[in-house]
Amino acid sequence: MSKRILRGCTALFTMLAVLLVVAPVVFAAEATAAGTSDSVLLSIAAMIGAGLAIGLGAIGAGAGIGSATNGACQAVGRNPGVQGKVMTVMLIGMAMAESVCIYALVIAFILLYANPFM
Repeated sequence: MSKRILRGCTALFTMLAVLLVVAPVVFAAEATAAGTSDSVLLSIAAMIGAGLAIGLGAIGAGAGIGSATNGACQAVGRNPGVQGKVMTVMLIGMAMAESVCIYALVIAFILLYANPFM
């Protein structure tokens, strides 16, 4: 059963990866009618860059939040009396880690919608 689920998840992620690689080319095809091939290349580069920015930013935020939660759970498990202090520090750390993802989202939006080179 678990091998079947793993195979299904692998197929799903493979299809998603192919879609994400092909999508910039498809969306940039609209720019061909309006501009030159340089415009198309810049559009493709901006779309791939935006995808990488938000993808890597989300991975970093997820790892940071997971690490913070792991440390907090271990600390509260060892000493339940400090739960309030640990929870406060954990939530501040999680907010800091999430801000990285929000900055990556802003960079992705700038690349897609406010790019001065396109």
